[in-house]
Amino acid sequence: MNAFQSKQFICGEFKHPRQMLADQSYGDHGSIHDDKMAEDLGFSGAPIEGPTQFSQFVPLLHNIFGNEWFKTGCISAHYQNMVVDGDEVRAFAELPKAGELMIRIWSEKKDGTAVLTGTASIGANTSDTELDNRLKNLRSSDSFVILADLKVGMKGSSIESVIMDFDQHLGNLYPFSLNEKLNKITESSPWYTKRARNESPWGQAIIPLEMISVLSVYTFAQAKFPIKQPAVGLFADQEIKMIKGPLFVNHPYRLEREIVALSESRRVESNWIMTKIFDQKTDELVAECLLNSSMIKSSYKKYDEDFKRLYGSP
Repeated sequence: MNAFQSKQFICGEFKHPRQMLADQSYGDHGSIHDDKMAEDLGFSGAPIEGPTQFSQFVPLLHNIFGNEWFKTGCISAHYQNMVVDGDEVRAFAELPKAGELMIRIWSEKKDGTAVLTGTASIGANTSDTELDNRLKNLRSSDSFVILADLKVGMKGSSIESVIMDFDQHLGNLYPFSLNEKLNKITESSPWYTKRARNESPWGQAIIPLEMISVLSVYTFAQAKFPIKQPAVGLFADQEIKMIKGPLFVNHPYRLEREIVALSESRRVESNWIMTKIFDQKTDELVAECLLNSSMIKSSYKKYDEDFKRLYGSP
């Protein structure tokens, strides 16, 4: 890693995150990562998936926190502006004062456009993360349409066994394998590969931070949350917290999902889903992933019709 360090922060080089979701589909339709779909919804281009940016923080946070980052690290981020294939992005991390376990992080494009802002921390009991504070200030609603059948506290069907292997195709939501991701990841490491048997402190390959998001999401349809379709969503906020990390390639995990918040803005309806990841062999909670998936109102063609049916004229 080549990094610049000042008295206040450390930053990496500009990197080119790569688009790998152009062929993504769900609910029998394309996604926001398709150029035509993005254009139809008024976006200037198809965004690269948000957690792709997380990889650029890993060398910085490992530099600051050491191997403890992989054991109990937490990244908590609000996505501010989308990144498209071809954009150059650089990650920044605040340098902690003595004894501090939480720092600010942010990233920006080469023209200075903000990409994300958030916090990074270590320690299983860390609170006041970026998303902790955003959850406290949500705008709720009593007139959801796309998410009308969801309730806070609703649990999805438990996913008893998920594995991420090197050559495993990850389905319609993530139409690639871990090996294909490793060929394009912005920050590579031998710890992510089969070489990890000899080079990783854990003697086996670990799942990259951005791919922990994939592990928590690629089986989402099996949770069977009643979200009206066809509707297109995007990631607006995301937190990945290691409790007893790291997570390992070709190791079985169990997923439990719960709706922890619902919110609304002028353009989107948002469902905040907490996914708890348990080691299937030991039944220990090893990680948590909190995701705000925001459904774009204009992408649901029956939005106005259903709103009138449910609530009358606005």
